[in-house]
Amino acid sequence: MKKCTAILLALALAAAPFAPAFAADAKTLDAAVADAAAYMLKTVKAPEVDSVGGEWAIIGLARSGCAVPDSYYEAYRKTVEAYVAECGGVLHEKKYTEYSRVILALTAAGYDPRAVAGYDLTAALGDFERTIWQGINGPIWALIALDSGNYPIPKNADAKTQATRELYIEEILRRQISDGGWNLTAGADGEIRAGEKSDPDLTGMALQALAKYQDRPAVKAATERALALLSDLQDDTGGYYSWGYVNSESVVQVLVALCELGIPADDPRFVKNGHSLVDNILGFRLADGSFLHTADGLGNSQMSTEQAFYGLVAAQRAANGKNSLYRMSDATKRDASLSPSAASPAEADGLPGRNEAVRLVPVTAAGKTFSDIRGHANAEAIEALAARGIINGMTDESFAPDAGVTRAEFAAIVVRGLGLQTVARGGGAYPFGDVKQGDWYFYYVHTADFYGIAGGVGNDRFNPSGTITRQEAAVMTARAAGLAGLDAELDASAIRDTLAQFDDYRSAADWAQGALAFCYAEGILDDSALDIEPKKAATRAEIAGMVYHMLSLADLL
Repeated sequence: MKKCTAILLALALAAAPFAPAFAADAKTLDAAVADAAAYMLKTVKAPEVDSVGGEWAIIGLARSGCAVPDSYYEAYRKTVEAYVAECGGVLHEKKYTEYSRVILALTAAGYDPRAVAGYDLTAALGDFERTIWQGINGPIWALIALDSGNYPIPKNADAKTQATRELYIEEILRRQISDGGWNLTAGADGEIRAGEKSDPDLTGMALQALAKYQDRPAVKAATERALALLSDLQDDTGGYYSWGYVNSESVVQVLVALCELGIPADDPRFVKNGHSLVDNILGFRLADGSFLHTADGLGNSQMSTEQAFYGLVAAQRAANGKNSLYRMSDATKRDASLSPSAASPAEADGLPGRNEAVRLVPVTAAGKTFSDIRGHANAEAIEALAARGIINGMTDESFAPDAGVTRAEFAAIVVRGLGLQTVARGGGAYPFGDVKQGDWYFYYVHTADFYGIAGGVGNDRFNPSGTITRQEAAVMTARAAGLAGLDAELDASAIRDTLAQFDDYRSAADWAQGALAFCYAEGILDDSALDIEPKKAATRAEIAGMVYHMLSLADLL
């Protein structure tokens, strides 16, 4: 979020591109992360509230999984509380990225940023006008920070314009340049001028913020344009030329963006002349675990080290199938005594037996409704899911309750409903040949498969565009219910007794009968109908009702 201003005085000293001496493997990456963590603990003994020697060190260490004493994080929390108390909860009058950075660090370290010395640090980000005042950095980092812990945007009584996630997304999209990327100033006055050039740093950061919203066509299209640009801008060493020279931090922002999007670091689009983004960053590495700003040593090596550290941590987490750097639902909670609400809603709700990856999804669009569901039996279910971004309308005004649902769409709805972070797999481990990288549903389908919610249809196919049937939907819903902590297994007599009331129960596939019985027994499906109609296409309204009732039973609404 912060560039070393000294670089503006040194553009004439621009370093020539250099080539990393090797291609990184897992062992090399692990060693680099471990060495950087050791360097960080040695040089940042008492992290402050600062963009260097503060939050980024905390984020890198906390997300690395390296051994760090709890006392280290506790000391940081106390420093933050003292600082917040001293400034009366106002971290900065105009630079609201200060709030975002501290929110990220506290969340990564296992603390609640909504209860710091009696102040809710997320409250500032409820003010849209003040957040965007400093430029594109404001909405980018507000989204990243709020999404890191699935924090709802609080009501800000002092705001001229109450912020929403929609407004922040729209602001980022509005400022995309015609070449496909972003820079610090384009669109600041409401206009993007011809000839504007994108900066790889800002483009990477914008993609990090938009990563969780790839199910939205406008966001997906903007992302694809930006990825194409970043691939074109990458040089033969796997690096980027920004602010006058090749530097390590630009590569870090692009690498983190790929990891947030679930794109492997060795994606062919981002390997040039045999050099990946990780290879390039490792080319700046010094023997003591630190990293240079440029190849010839220009710049603040502490800042460069902190950024390179968390960039490599992001790559390591992706390679190991863990939550991404900024999806912190898996962060270890270290202190639940900060306030009665210190545990996030995702921690406080849900059944005790749920999979630890299942999270409560907060309301982000309260009051959302559609003109064509008024009086519909499933209107409450549709509105509840839409308010949480679990299900979308066909347009802003129309839901199309009687339309069908594809298998890919249903996989996405269930993954979002359970609050699951999408899973990236390396080494060609994706099982479905008809689900291609670049498809909007790619990571949803493979996440549903990873957690055992959805399987294929045979011959290494998922049939993503196929319309989902009622019995297929019941099976996926029952599996999701099991993941959420419900007992979805019925014995043979219970299955028979439950289904025997329906005239056509024998037409249900053997593999679906247990799931159908569970759904009827728990009220997920309406048992007042005479027939199951297992092979009939499920409608959007029916799907909403099934997911809504399942989440309600699992205490996830």
